[in-house]
Amino acid sequence: MTPTPIRVASRPTRLPGIDWLLLLAVLALTVLGTLLVWSATSNRDDLTGGDPSAYLSKQVVNIAIGLVLMVTVMATDHRWVRILAPLVYLASVGGLVLVLTMGTTVNGSRSWLMVGGMSIQPSEFAKLAVVVGMALVVAERSEGRWRARVGTVDVLAMLAVAAIPATLIMLQPDLGTMLVLSATVFGVLAASGARRRWLTLLAAGGVAAGFVAVAGGLLKDYQVDRFLAFTNPDLDPRGAGYNVEQARIAVGNGGLFGQGLFEGSQTRSGFVPEQHTDFVFTVAGEELGLVGAGLLIALLGVVLWRALTIAAHTDDVFGRMAAAGIACWFGFQAFQNIGMCLGIMPVTGVPLPFVSYGGSSMFAGMLAVGLLQNIHLRAIAAPAARMTPTPRVLVRA
Repeated sequence: MTPTPIRVASRPTRLPGIDWLLLLAVLALTVLGTLLVWSATSNRDDLTGGDPSAYLSKQVVNIAIGLVLMVTVMATDHRWVRILAPLVYLASVGGLVLVLTMGTTVNGSRSWLMVGGMSIQPSEFAKLAVVVGMALVVAERSEGRWRARVGTVDVLAMLAVAAIPATLIMLQPDLGTMLVLSATVFGVLAASGARRRWLTLLAAGGVAAGFVAVAGGLLKDYQVDRFLAFTNPDLDPRGAGYNVEQARIAVGNGGLFGQGLFEGSQTRSGFVPEQHTDFVFTVAGEELGLVGAGLLIALLGVVLWRALTIAAHTDDVFGRMAAAGIACWFGFQAFQNIGMCLGIMPVTGVPLPFVSYGGSSMFAGMLAVGLLQNIHLRAIAAPAARMTPTPRVLVRA
């Protein structure tokens, strides 16, 4: 009798892949932002020193460094990401302390550290540090070290993680970053399953803190003037309301299709202050019109959609909380930036993610995208690792 031949066929294992929609949307935003920054600075000899492409070169370098950081985080083993999370948090807090002791004041806020010829804004990295810190707290609790349900101790621990950087940021003072950080903390708490009373108390506490800051004179005069100009732009059109007034004029000049890249009248004349950083959206509105500005908003929407999708599709608690926090961070910061350019939000000086000029903002954003990709890769690889091949045995008599 001859032996019975056996042929075993196993199902092919699905190879994990990156989130291409997220990556392409981020790359498109950086390309579009680089063009807008170039347009906003090419005619500004006071900024460029006579070199029209000075800021173009700097922004390309910022993007290149950011991409390296993104790939590094994306390729890092997930276990190391969690191990390094406390170190990232401590480094961020250390940077904020250094700002208060030896930082440089720009536009009334002591937010910058000068390292060689490069300026670094630690508060940008604090956003990511708070997200990963709070996510780690929730993850540790869910893995049996703490109670299985989000309770008072859990919420207080998450708030304590956020309170230290928030206090240091308020001492600078950097009101714009504080608003973004508050919205991010609120989003992470909501995603963690915290009870509604905690969310209500947090929102009420934020409003009360705002009133106390204004009534107690904790805010500087220029910050109060900005809020007054927001409520009534005609109050001081040549002073506190100047930025908003010029921004609205620039966006209104664009019409449907815009005046053309590098052809915006307000942009070429330099009427809008800080147009390559905080008010870069006005360049899109004036030179690319409603269509171009709408495309920019749509790309930001894709980034938020993919971040929320990654949060919803991962079984890892740390990954879910981190992705949800990043989505809240990007979403509120984009809304705040675009809103102040349109006059529906007060001027607070926050950059538009992946579009505004600046190294710190670009680096922090790219690190966050790398973390999103890392979470996505783990979410795809985990089911494949648990799945055992199903053999099909074919026997010939």
